[in-house]
Amino acid sequence: MQSVVFIPTYNEAPNLERLVREIRRIVPEATVLVVDDRSPDGTGDIADRLAAGDGRVRVLHRDPPKGRGLAGRDGYLEALRLGADAVLEMDADFSHPPELIPRFLREIESGADVVLGSRFVSGGSDHDRSLARRVITVLANTYIRIVLGVPVGDCNSGYRCFRRGILEAIRPETITSVGPSIVQEVLFRVHRAGAVIREIPLEFVDRRDGESKLGLGLLLDGYFMILRLRMRAWFGRNP
Repeated sequence: MQSVVFIPTYNEAPNLERLVREIRRIVPEATVLVVDDRSPDGTGDIADRLAAGDGRVRVLHRDPPKGRGLAGRDGYLEALRLGADAVLEMDADFSHPPELIPRFLREIESGADVVLGSRFVSGGSDHDRSLARRVITVLANTYIRIVLGVPVGDCNSGYRCFRRGILEAIRPETITSVGPSIVQEVLFRVHRAGAVIREIPLEFVDRRDGESKLGLGLLLDGYFMILRLRMRAWFGRNP
């Protein structure tokens, strides 16, 4: 099974090289795809240097408009173009521990279409963040499950792996999210496509280096996007 680990990046210079080297050590047979939104801090230059020294590292430099959703869309398409049988998506800030990657791939090999790293199954945790943020996360997950009807514990997990067939089924070129709401849009699409979705425990660790890009505006946009997704489904406008 050919696997591609894709990492959307924006200003992740403090983390990228160490993360890529960890991934290559843990799953040496995997291709690492860095999808960079022309980071002003030199993240793209670091990615290019790593790719020059390792044929298993690829880089996609995106021109504006930038955005987590647009980078995710292009990352899925590029991973499929590279021939991936399994596409694993993760953040660059070490909140997603790379040592879980083999477990994701084993679950795909054993029949799952989608595998989520989940804070809300047995063995998962979210204790590295403040109580207020944990409460917001629980409320957000409840809201998403009710509105979208997605039967998973962690609807906000961006650490996930897809079988090639399910990604092709949802037509990633038609993804409409510009920002982080791509996480919920893709989850909603694969659920409606009949995917076998499994969750594995994730001990979430907040980033140590760099700054979070998820502000209040992006959060509110994500909540409105969830309502738009539901409305589109009601009126038969989902691809």
